[in-house]
Amino acid sequence: MNDYDALRDYLKRQTLPELVLSFDQIEEIIGAALPRAAQRASWWDTLRSPQEKMPQREACLAGGYVATRLADGKNVKFKRMK
Repeated sequence: MNDYDALRDYLKRQTLPELVLSFDQIEEIIGAALPRAAQRASWWDTLRSPQEKMPQREACLAGGYVATRLADGKNVKFKRMK
């Protein structure tokens, strides 16, 4: 089990095509603080480097969503994969 399994499970239960979660909400879901790197958009970018395994990206993809950090730097948009 990795730190982001709870996020994966949360996303699997969602039915919306798109949702936005704040960093605080994500931390509540995973039961831990996000690392400082989470403030960088590239940390969430699923398409950045597929060969570079990142547990948070894997969790989002396994949950059926692609994650993008929003420009406000405090929220993440999750868009259902087709």
